[in-house]
Amino acid sequence: MIELTGTLALVGAGKMGGALLEGWLKGGAEARRIVVLDPAPPPEVKAVIEAHGVRLNPPVAQVTDAEVVVIAVKPQVMEDVLPGVVALKSARPLILSVAAGKTIASFERHFGSDTAVIRTIPNTPAAIGRGITAMASNPHVSAAQEALARTLLSAVGEVVTVADESLIDAATALSGSGPAYVFYLTECLAAAGAKAGLPEDLAMQLARATVAGAGELMRVTGLPAATLRQNVTSPKGTTHAALQILMADNGMQPLFDRAIAAATKRSRELAS
Repeated sequence: MIELTGTLALVGAGKMGGALLEGWLKGGAEARRIVVLDPAPPPEVKAVIEAHGVRLNPPVAQVTDAEVVVIAVKPQVMEDVLPGVVALKSARPLILSVAAGKTIASFERHFGSDTAVIRTIPNTPAAIGRGITAMASNPHVSAAQEALARTLLSAVGEVVTVADESLIDAATALSGSGPAYVFYLTECLAAAGAKAGLPEDLAMQLARATVAGAGELMRVTGLPAATLRQNVTSPKGTTHAALQILMADNGMQPLFDRAIAAATKRSRELAS
């Protein structure tokens, strides 16, 4: 149950902001406690706003009891958007960012060096309530504020905490960008199946169902990925033959090592 004592201000109601809003409402948050600040929310999000009676774009100066301000706008427009909502800081709210590439320091510059700020990196499966979000806090965040942030983020999936903000870059590389790697793996599986003789549409159907099913098996059983891999690998069988290629010294692990390192480096560059 999401319990709010003040106003939850959502700045930006695009895909991620809209997913969070739906999750909060489904989680029992009172619509009267929520304000959405977005000049042009997508039609599907606007429909949710209207259906629940959520306040849309009231004068910012009238929101004097902000408990938490969730920043969900694109990083490239952040510097244009934040000056228009800085007045919310009068209530000393928690600033909770779900925007990639923006550091805690960047929010402190706008809202004050003593502001409680949590920086997070969610991922796109949040759109169906199956995401995972890593979060890092500055020293001004209280235990109650951290608990509230965890509750709000849990509306769209799992939540983990990293001990240091610098680890957000690695989390971005792994889970933030990770869905794209899985989608590309699906493409590669389907392409390889087609090269082995399967019709392209059938190869893609097999690949999609296999990737989705394997992920669900990991989730439902809770077993380590290595255990599940071993369970499906018979000695000298077909899976074993393929894994000899994938697990070779020049196989998937060094490839992923380089990919995650490149994404981590780029995340640091964008946040600088």
